[in-house]
Amino acid sequence: MKYSEYKANPNLLKDKVILITGASDGIGRTAAISYALHGATVVLHGRTLNKLEVIYDEIEGLGAPQPAILPLQLSSASVRDYELLTDTLTSQFGRLDGILHSAGILGERLPLAEYPTDTWDEVLAVNLRAPFAMTQALLPLLSQSTSASVVFTSSGVGREARALWGAYSISKFGVEAMSQIFAQENTDPHIRFNCINPGPTRTAMRAKAYPDEDPLTLPTSEMLMPAYLYLMGEDSKDLNGQSIDAQD
Repeated sequence: MKYSEYKANPNLLKDKVILITGASDGIGRTAAISYALHGATVVLHGRTLNKLEVIYDEIEGLGAPQPAILPLQLSSASVRDYELLTDTLTSQFGRLDGILHSAGILGERLPLAEYPTDTWDEVLAVNLRAPFAMTQALLPLLSQSTSASVVFTSSGVGREARALWGAYSISKFGVEAMSQIFAQENTDPHIRFNCINPGPTRTAMRAKAYPDEDPLTLPTSEMLMPAYLYLMGEDSKDLNGQSIDAQD
């Protein structure tokens, strides 16, 4: 199917509880609004509380279900932090119907021979360790759902390595493998794990990676939402361990 042409039912995510990481900016922010407008109670994750409060107010102003806010610094989050996150979501909702792992950082566009180790550690912590640790911690809550979807964010450079993409590319190769392994090892028929590659999109991260590119030549994050809605909703319930392109 052409994911970019998917038409979502207005009530596709009604009564679902969905956690979105990186909800402060870019694709994560757009997805949080889109999921909320399709009926979901969205749990907004980000590093910066005041940014999350802005999107919280925006979602409330649209008449969507009241969201929740969950700030967490992924680069330094500990096992205890994820336990507290799980406890908070358990007490508030008792289940989780979806996770969109949208948070990510670019790092440096440098040859590996020159790549700073501290930047490498930070990129791998945010892009790979955090979605692993968070998913692992939240599996018991996901198992309380009748149909849960975990969506990891991949990249074209997570499928075919490209010079100067360093830790970012390597982290996204890891995300692709992690999604497949979670899917293969999972024994709960009500949970599925998939990847989405947004492709070139008009975001701040893309502008940092390609400073000479005209952003007006790129699709907006709003244009990607059909694919993001498809993966989170019931129409993709038989899709597991796959990696799709949002712009296809």
